[in-house]
Amino acid sequence: MPYILILYYSRYGATQQMAQFVARGVNQITGMEARLRTVAPVSTTCEATEPAVPDSGAPYATIDDLAHCSGLLLGSPTRFGNMAAPLKYFWDGTSGLWMSGALAGKPAGVFTSTASMHGGQETTLMSMMLPLLHHGMVIVGLPYTESELITTQTGGTPYGPSHTAGPNSDQPLSQAEQHLCKVLGHRVTQLALKLC
Repeated sequence: MPYILILYYSRYGATQQMAQFVARGVNQITGMEARLRTVAPVSTTCEATEPAVPDSGAPYATIDDLAHCSGLLLGSPTRFGNMAAPLKYFWDGTSGLWMSGALAGKPAGVFTSTASMHGGQETTLMSMMLPLLHHGMVIVGLPYTESELITTQTGGTPYGPSHTAGPNSDQPLSQAEQHLCKVLGHRVTQLALKLC
């Protein structure tokens, strides 16, 4: 079955929760399924290795997961207004896909979580779009027809869903944040079906 790849990195669990709500939006549409994948943490110690399969959560993504997806939803915590290093490290290994044009013309969206309301959500979302644009993907955002973008007191941007996790990363996703995650999953899936 065709699938939408939901590729994310999550250190404290908030981005993983967002990915699960994004997957719900994907799975609302018949003919496409959500495939959740994560990436391994990176280490400055060269000898450090991760098990081939994570202890819990989604399996690690492979280049094949990316190459054969019908669309992509990319999620990362905010790291100084940028995507997290493990996700960037994964993208740095996708030159072969770029050279072959494997992702060109496929829809993609992005989502993020950060500790504070002004923690760099929008620049993080934009930083995640850069490799997607270089791969020729079609970027899907959130329109202001979603009233939550105007009324939310938590996260949400036209560039993609965001979440404010709090300084201890313990704030649950608000109803508005959950809704916007599902909407983005739904929108990317709808476009993927039209482009297939």
